[in-house]
Amino acid sequence: MDLHAEALKEQLVALRSEHRDLDDVITRLSEQAPVDQLQLRRLKKRKLLLKDRISKLESELLPDIIA
Repeated sequence: MDLHAEALKEQLVALRSEHRDLDDVITRLSEQAPVDQLQLRRLKKRKLLLKDRISKLESELLPDIIA
């Protein structure tokens, strides 16, 4: 396997970990009163950006399928 693919896989692991961590933080923050809506929105936006980046990396790792 080439170094580029290995680097992408390592990045994927890190991004997935951060995505899970953000999920936990969002859940805990949502349970607190009063809820900081601004912080919650920022965290959710960051989580969405991570999800998009993860999807992009996964598609780069998949071999091209010729239809």
